[in-house]
Amino acid sequence: MKILITGAAGFIGSHTAERFKKEGHEVVGLDNFNDYYDLSLKKLNAEDLIKAGVEVIEVDLRVEESYKPLSTDFDFIIHFAAQPGISSSCTFEEYLTNNIIATEKLIKFAHQNKNLKQFVNIGTSSIYGLEATFPESVAPMPASNYGVTKLAAEQLVLAESRSKRMSACSLRLYSVYGPRERPEKLYTKLIACAFNKEAFPLFNGSEKHLRSFTYVGDIVDGIVAVVNRYESVNGEIINLGTEVEHTTQDGIDYVEELLGKKVEMNVIEKRPGDQWRTNANIDKAKKLLDYNPTTGLKEGLQYQIDWYKEKFL
Repeated sequence: MKILITGAAGFIGSHTAERFKKEGHEVVGLDNFNDYYDLSLKKLNAEDLIKAGVEVIEVDLRVEESYKPLSTDFDFIIHFAAQPGISSSCTFEEYLTNNIIATEKLIKFAHQNKNLKQFVNIGTSSIYGLEATFPESVAPMPASNYGVTKLAAEQLVLAESRSKRMSACSLRLYSVYGPRERPEKLYTKLIACAFNKEAFPLFNGSEKHLRSFTYVGDIVDGIVAVVNRYESVNGEIINLGTEVEHTTQDGIDYVEELLGKKVEMNVIEKRPGDQWRTNANIDKAKKLLDYNPTTGLKEGLQYQIDWYKEKFL
């Protein structure tokens, strides 16, 4: 099969591209290589993909001209590319163009692929709102520009399925961590602060937040299962994550234990729109995909620490 992955130089996209290539598929990765975070990190990911045999192309999904060099014989499109996270430095226009406009342009391109079996949208638990503990049937209540625009992108994709113009589904991911996690995210930032002897910026009260911290490999397992069973998931929204809850403090404690050192905390003002609890309800994923995440938080954090040491020390 020939698979197109957007946001392929990013965290989860790069792992997904590698997995499908390893399984013998032809994989093309797209990324706009923007400067939301240090470009050198995306380039490291891209280098790993190229070594693995994945073609990586720089494309701005918001610009129709960017699609012209692409072939139109893809069997699957897996859409990770987005303006991520909850950040005061991002304007609404950045969320709007990267999450909604780009998705709409990509859908137009998808229609040019006559053999396309499915468009897999990558959503987020932020769509649910401040508490994400629900089955997929619950009405979403996003509380951030990120969540609002990701919901809109998801609905654009699912509208194609409802109207029978294209087979499509959307996956809502929960608190993913592991090697290649973005530098501003919890665990990469925490590990970096530990090794660099810097204070970690802890949002006030966030140490009590509950999370379904899900190892990236378990997320990729779910995505692979979706592609393998695409006929049974058309039109579906599916949560992917772990049912095991941990507080942010639990994660901090594990990192300190694994590193054998304490990390100084610098408590800063909490950010609006931050979820206080996520706990993945994966009953549907179990039923449709036989989904079963198995990597514990401490085990996954050791993998992430090993990756950080290899790449940055």
